[in-house]
Amino acid sequence: MRKHRESLTPDITPLIDIVFILLIFFIVSSVFKKEELALNLQLPNSSAKELEIELKQISIELSTNSLAYLGEEISFSKFDFELSNYPNRDKPVIVRIDKDVKYSRVVKVLDILQKYSFDNLALVTSEE
Repeated sequence: MRKHRESLTPDITPLIDIVFILLIFFIVSSVFKKEELALNLQLPNSSAKELEIELKQISIELSTNSLAYLGEEISFSKFDFELSNYPNRDKPVIVRIDKDVKYSRVVKVLDILQKYSFDNLALVTSEE
């Protein structure tokens, strides 16, 4: 008589369970950022049509007492310095300005942008 030998294979069911639990954990705990916005702004209304904007862009936010560049609050002097060292001047510049900001602050930002030849400019508004 011949003895029948059973093949020994490891049970991978618990391993699969752990992999799925880890996958669910990472999906639930991950944060999806839509945009990097540093300031809470009340944008003015406009009836202009919405334009498609590239993902790789320069974002500027201006409130009554703060300025944010690429999602971080900075001073006007540091903003000037950052733009002076920016390599690609053809990238779109997206400017979000609070509706209560004084015109002189807006002109200050636009002057710095013009000083370094950032001409591809878009002002963001909210829909009516």
